Amino acid sequence: METVLKRNSRKNLIGTVTNRSGDKTIKVTYFYKIPHPLYRKEIKRKTVLHVHDEKNECGLGDKVEIMETRPLSKLKRWRVTRVIEVAPKLGDE
Repeated sequence: METVLKRNSRKNLIGTVTNRSGDKTIKVTYFYKIPHPLYRKEIKRKTVLHVHDEKNECGLGDKVEIMETRPLSKLKRWRVTRVIEVAPKLGDE
């Protein structure tokens, strides 16, 4: 009998690159809305994640898809899976 191990599904998020903090590391801001517990008005929230960018392909303002992964350093727990949208550079119009 063959035993096939299936990998658990990992979290995927879409966010915006807000900082390039060193070699192969970026900071991605993930915006979301939650309802206020009492008044039910939507409140804007954000989370800043440290993300591994193996190819150094992301620039400031790019929209990226990231995936949860094993711990890569003290703070890095996410990696870039693809660049969805490239932000226009200054001077490019």
